[in-house]
Amino acid sequence: MNSDSDLQIAGDILEVPHLLQTPREHPATVAEFVGLARAVAADRAQWEHLVRYDATTRWYHRLRTGPGYEVWLLSWLPGQGTGRHDHGPSSGVLTVLDGTLTEHTRRGTRALGAGAQRVFAPGYAHEVVNDTLRPAVSLHVYFPGLTEMPMHPAGSCTAAARETGDAGRLAGTRHG
Repeated sequence: MNSDSDLQIAGDILEVPHLLQTPREHPATVAEFVGLARAVAADRAQWEHLVRYDATTRWYHRLRTGPGYEVWLLSWLPGQGTGRHDHGPSSGVLTVLDGTLTEHTRRGTRALGAGAQRVFAPGYAHEVVNDTLRPAVSLHVYFPGLTEMPMHPAGSCTAAARETGDAGRLAGTRHG
């Protein structure tokens, strides 16, 4: 049975600062990158005024960088897409901010509406396209920052670029 002296020895957990974790300035886990993407998506004032549309190619703008990661804003006019690709050694989070994007993988097709998020691992191969009649805007977080984006022939899926589980990520000609 515990006595009052046991409580005096243990003390108050809230008064033991070395046991409390200090909040990180930058994300370091998948959950924290997802949280970063959600926070940026929720703060329209941070990104909405930056969006541009280009009839010849998808538009992109780097919103921020941190140690080992990048955050990109992309716009997609109807018919614009990425071609089948992966993201090399980068993992990431794709968040659709406005409109709808369609993701094609070896496993099928998925429509991603505003608010949808996809988390993907290195080597995840897919194609993303805006096949609606409305423009779309998306946010992409890459960690580490995107350094390569190998293209794949339609229908191909190499061992290094195989889809795994539900992990998925959107990309583009340069960023996606």
